[in-house]
Amino acid sequence: MKGNEVRAMRDEEIKLELAKLRNELFDMRSQAVTEKVEDTSKFSKLRKDIARLLTEQHRRTLAATAS
Repeated sequence: MKGNEVRAMRDEEIKLELAKLRNELFDMRSQAVTEKVEDTSKFSKLRKDIARLLTEQHRRTLAATAS
């Protein structure tokens, strides 16, 4: 997910995507404990996508309160 894609999303889409990515990260963490994870680079990719979404969400709340 790129920054442009995140900025194009609506607030509700960001919330849904955040929930989906957090669940996916949780599932991968539990899978890492019980099984072997094939693509370990996906952990960092998920964390970075979550950070992008949270950053955009925070930027929007700051912009809304500043207005």
